[in-house]
Amino acid sequence: MKKTERCHFVGELRLEKAMRQSGSVDYHHNRKHINHSIVLSPGNNSSHPVFFMLLGIPGLENSQFWITFPFCAMYVVAVIGNITLLHIIRIDHTLYEPMYLFLAMLAVTDLVLSSSTQPKMLAIFWFHAHEIDYHACLTQVFFIHAFSSVGSGVLMAMALDRFVAICFPLQHSSILTPSVVTKLGAAVMMRGLLWVSPFCFMMSRMPFCHNQVIPQSYCKHMAVLKLVCADTRINRGYGLFVAFSVVGFDIVVISMSYIMILRAVLRLPSGEACLKAFGTCASHICVILAFYIPALFTFLTHRFGHHVPRLVPVLLANLYLLVPPMLNLIIYGVRTKQIRDRVIQGCCGKAF
Repeated sequence: MKKTERCHFVGELRLEKAMRQSGSVDYHHNRKHINHSIVLSPGNNSSHPVFFMLLGIPGLENSQFWITFPFCAMYVVAVIGNITLLHIIRIDHTLYEPMYLFLAMLAVTDLVLSSSTQPKMLAIFWFHAHEIDYHACLTQVFFIHAFSSVGSGVLMAMALDRFVAICFPLQHSSILTPSVVTKLGAAVMMRGLLWVSPFCFMMSRMPFCHNQVIPQSYCKHMAVLKLVCADTRINRGYGLFVAFSVVGFDIVVISMSYIMILRAVLRLPSGEACLKAFGTCASHICVILAFYIPALFTFLTHRFGHHVPRLVPVLLANLYLLVPPMLNLIIYGVRTKQIRDRVIQGCCGKAF
């Protein structure tokens, strides 16, 4: 048996086994779709399946229906809250400052990240809609990784803003002008789009095995790459390069910014001013930790955590795209007095 044929045969067996083991999928009802899913569509020197099968959260098939309710609640809060935040920043010209402009960029990033995955995830958990079109899957890969990179860049820009505000308070408005903020935001956006685009391009040119089962709730680069029937060393190498050049660079800049901030804060003569500066930075540090820790853990377990139970990285991957958008809203929206006052004024008609 040739290598390609053997790969296709093993892939089909894995597909059937995965569908049997998944409690959220009626095997006998979906058995007729297997033959369609293993039909490959010819492309330019490559072939790809018609669709993939997203299993959801392997190991929690019997609980997925109920897990969806808190997931749905978090998603609704994140969407409504971030849209409200953007509306407040748009209509209140007193909020046209670097901090709030960066916060608006973060809100847009959170909306894109959560909305690119959560509707499909809810459909999987509630309606057993496990199939996802091949091109829709690659689109998910692009938006997830591109805007994760953008989110990382925005957090870096916010750290720089805190550094300038605390270490150079008198020059803050002259250093971070609206033009500089716009250029920094555009650079962060372009970096995410240009760095991640090769992921989808390279995968679209590669042949896939007949195993179209993705043990996730959405399509990620490494999860889709495992289904390729070809040498993926270049793709994996490029993925590591992007991860370290983007996240590594941003973490270094954030760390250096906060080291300088800490040194400046400890030199403040007033204890009250010191506590205020620490309070402002603590909120941003909480957002940074909530963003990077699940992302790095999921990234490392995909490559090196072969002995980690599959449930752990999959569950963290789902929470990673839900918790930070809601947490950012609470930390920045609720704790920022100007925004909180505007929300109360809009809801209660109370003047401030």
